[in-house]
Amino acid sequence: MPKFLVNEDGSLGARNDAHCVSIEHKLGIKASPTAVLQFGDHGGAIGTLVGEENRGLEYMFIMMNSARFSVGMQGIAVSERAYQQAVNFARERVQSRPVDGSAREAVTIIHHPDVKRMLMTMRSLIEVARAVAYVAAAACDTAHQHADDAVRKQSEAFYEFMVPVVKGWSTELSIDVTSLGVQVHGGMGFIEETGAAQHYRDARILPIYEGTTAIQANDLVGRKTVRDGGAVARGICAQIAGTEAALGQHGGAAFTAVQAQLAKGRAALEAAVAFVVANAKSDPNAVFAGSVPYLKLCGIVFSGWQLGRAMLAADAKRGEDPSFHDAKISTAHFFAEHILSQASGLRDAIVAGAAPVNALSEAQF
Repeated sequence: MPKFLVNEDGSLGARNDAHCVSIEHKLGIKASPTAVLQFGDHGGAIGTLVGEENRGLEYMFIMMNSARFSVGMQGIAVSERAYQQAVNFARERVQSRPVDGSAREAVTIIHHPDVKRMLMTMRSLIEVARAVAYVAAAACDTAHQHADDAVRKQSEAFYEFMVPVVKGWSTELSIDVTSLGVQVHGGMGFIEETGAAQHYRDARILPIYEGTTAIQANDLVGRKTVRDGGAVARGICAQIAGTEAALGQHGGAAFTAVQAQLAKGRAALEAAVAFVVANAKSDPNAVFAGSVPYLKLCGIVFSGWQLGRAMLAADAKRGEDPSFHDAKISTAHFFAEHILSQASGLRDAIVAGAAPVNALSEAQF
């Protein structure tokens, strides 16, 4: 919508009835151009038709899918920056002697087990979110470019299923990762000069941008799971089972551990899919009470799947760079034991947790 109308001869015409009435002041964002716009308050604003009439919603979803994917990538990016800063700080900050008595003097905090746990949590969450996003992006490319129409349709269905997961999962975990970044810094995390707090503030808007996490979750439940009777979701679970089999054939301790947790995660997701499909029409309040846990369960299980694939690839190429590929395997093992292991709890919340969600009346809140 133009600020000024244009005359037929191309000259600048009258002021259009579109006005900026206020600039929004946002948490952590000091140069945001977003504003409250008022249209038609003084007689009527004149807009410009973009594309064909009555196809606006169709056009919007093309834009929104791209925007949602991009916001998910933004969550990964700010998480990566927070992790890099936290690692550098942990390598320099000297505090306390080792708990195992291996040194008599204070050491840098990266030697302390709980700091390692926080850094490994940050590292693994970033790696899994990036992997899931890249797999989704590859499916999008295949959906547009593959010569086989059946493959294009299958890839498009997979990509569309993954978009709310990439957006919702990657942005939700960015809050956890950037918060851990502040925690690694300790009190220095609250000192503005370190910059750690800025990552946390920047991340907080991301689960809201381009549709809140609940909107992504409702889309995942309604349009992506219920509409096709869970066909795409079950197809993904079948692919996950294939990765489990490959991990089992390897036989190493870390691979066996990841296989076990991935199998539990897949079973939890299959149970959640069955519950959603069976109850969406008969008891929608019960299903949508667990929509965000369902999205997070998808995110966690898909992440475990991709790290399972990554550790198999890392093992095959280990000789090229042992340190790099061993770190990949260890990161996958950590994620399986510390985060993928949460899948069964999310399943229980989805399948059996609706009653307490809906128990209180409005007056009781």
